[in-house]
Order: sequence, then C-alpha cells, then structure tokens
Amino acid sequence: MINKRLLIKNLLAHNDESTFYDKKRQLNLHTKEGKAKFLKHICALSNSNPSNNSYIVVGVEDENNEIVGDDFFDDSRIQNLVNAFLENPPKIQYENVPFPNLPKDRVVGLVTIKPKHKTSFFKKNIHTILANTVFVRRGSNSIPTEEKIPYSKQNIETIISIENNSRNSIAHTLDGVMNFMVDRHADMLSQYKVFRELFVICWAGNPKKIRDTTYLSRVDIELINEQIKLFYSALDVVTISFDDESFTIIEHVPLGLNDKTSYYPLEQLTIRFFDNGYYKMETEMLFEPPKYNTKMLHHIYNANLAVLTKFQKGVTISEREEKDLENFSYTLMICYLNGFQDAKQKLIDAKPFLKANSNPLVYLNFKEAMRILRKMKYNE
Repeated sequence: MINKRLLIKNLLAHNDESTFYDKKRQLNLHTKEGKAKFLKHICALSNSNPSNNSYIVVGVEDENNEIVGDDFFDDSRIQNLVNAFLENPPKIQYENVPFPNLPKDRVVGLVTIKPKHKTSFFKKNIHTILANTVFVRRGSNSIPTEEKIPYSKQNIETIISIENNSRNSIAHTLDGVMNFMVDRHADMLSQYKVFRELFVICWAGNPKKIRDTTYLSRVDIELINEQIKLFYSALDVVTISFDDESFTIIEHVPLGLNDKTSYYPLEQLTIRFFDNGYYKMETEMLFEPPKYNTKMLHHIYNANLAVLTKFQKGVTISEREEKDLENFSYTLMICYLNGFQDAKQKLIDAKPFLKANSNPLVYLNFKEAMRILRKMKYNE
C-alpha cells in the first residue's frame, strides 16, 4: 500500500511539473472555466504518460512548493465530469490527504490518473475548448496539438521508483493512529477498527442521539494506511456502521426553513476490504430533497434575495436578516430543488459577497450547498 502523504512529498521533492505530474493551488469546479482547465490537464497528462500513473497535487504554491492545503473535496463523481467531456477518458481518483501542519479542515488533494493506451480528446465544447481538441504536455504546460501522439514508455522507471519509495510501513501506520487519536482529536470521542489485519480506519466526532439513532457531528474519518481522509465536515452529521469486512458512512444534511431542521440522508459510502491487500469504495446517492409549498417558497426566495441586495449595497440589516443571510445558501438550494431554476445561478453569482461576510458560517454554508448540488448533478 502506498502512503499518499509520502507520495506527495516525493513528487514535490524530486520532480518539477512534467509529463506525469502537475500541481495546483486549488481547483475551481463551480465554473465552466475551472472545469475546462481541470479537464485540459487530465487530457494532457493521460495522453503524454500512457504507460504509468500520472498525478495532480492540489493545495501547493506553484513558486516555492509550499504546502498550503485546500478544502476537503469529497466528490466521488468527479469521474462523471471527465466521462462527460472526454472521449477515451482515463480512470481517475481524487483523494484528500491530511498533513500535520495544516488545519483540520484543510487537506492536500491528490488526483491519480490511471494509464490507458487510447488518445483522449474533448468530445464536446466547454468554455473556450472546442470539441475534438487533443492536449499533451510540453514541460509544465498542457497545450493543444494536431499531431499524432506516439506511444511513450519514458517515465516507467522514474514513477516506479517514486511509488516504491512511498510504500507504507508499520511505523507510519502506528504514528498515524497516535497522531489522529492523541494529538488531533484528544477533545472528542475517537475510535479505530482494524480490517483484514491490514487496514486501519480511525474516526472521531461528537455523538448525539436523536430518537433511536446516534449521529456524529464535526466528523473526521481517515484510512490511516494510505493517509487518506475519507470524510470531514464542520457542519454535517454522519452515521457509521461496520462489520469484519466493511465500513459504511451515511452522510446526513440538516435542512429546513423557518428554523425547522431535519436530517436528510445524502450519500452512503461503503469500503469493502479484501485479504489480498486491496479495498473497494462504493457510493450510493440517497438524497430525496424536501418538498415545500410553492407559494410559500416564492415569498421566502424573494425575501432572501432582498436581504442579499441590502448587504451588497452596504445597508444595515436586522438580526433576523443576518440569520437569513447565514442560511441563504441552503434556502436557495431548497428553492432550486423545488423548481426555481434560476436559484442555483443566483447562488453562484452571490459567492464573492458571501465569502466577504464577517460571519464564517455564511461562506461555509455556501460551499456545503454547492457540494450537495454538484453531487446531485454528477449523479444524474
């Protein structure tokens, strides 16, 4: 098993951006431009390095390689985005890797692009990229080409060496367990479970029981062997179950209007472990959005837009309106899921104003609402 934290360190220490490796400060998949840039690099790395894994490291300053981290990104359906726009798409995997020097809500993203032999190209337009465009790597740049791409094996020895030097050890596993349970989460309930005598999962959270169900909030879950963060949220809650062969996380989203909140199952993630040292992750979307009276939603929708307009203009808003602004993103998401088609774009357009608000929950709720909408879109 590869320790993903070691792998990132080895990529940063020994290689500048190349035909098998790229680094980014952050990903922006909220916009067509951000999606196009991400897909361009996936296409170029896949075509230029067809015999080996290629990697994109997210959360690193380009100039000095400083690890600054990025938001936890749990969208397992990012593969659906690649499949939607690329012909002959490579298989990709996005993993969240914690680093000791980063805050608990920040990780380094690791995109692994699996090898494949056929040339990838765009099958439809996105932003300024036209259909049938092919990208390759030239040094640290992803550029379009009309030339036939020769099959290359040039990086095989280099990548094998990097991956072999990133293998896990008992010491790394034990250090990871102690760091998780003693150093980072001493203030809350922490547990661990060993699967197949090979894999260790640690999790921590604040338990609360509602009727017959125990929920965990402020949850942090890691697969220690590979230094992968499986789940993190300062807001949402989860339920956890496991047996000798699998570990299951069901994420629940608190949603409601007029201060009435219920927990709605969003997504189920099941990890199945095998005796041969492999594991498999399976996700299932469970979300059924709440339905509300259309007339009531029209009133709430317009009232929330009015509050945002007042805030944008610098007009003093009341305590009640400040609470409405805090819940603005979830309210517009509920409106969108109930047929208000322009609500999603209104929410995206409001991002810079929500981010500038002095209440950190305002922008945090925006990111959570966009994450849910993105999951639903890719699931479709």
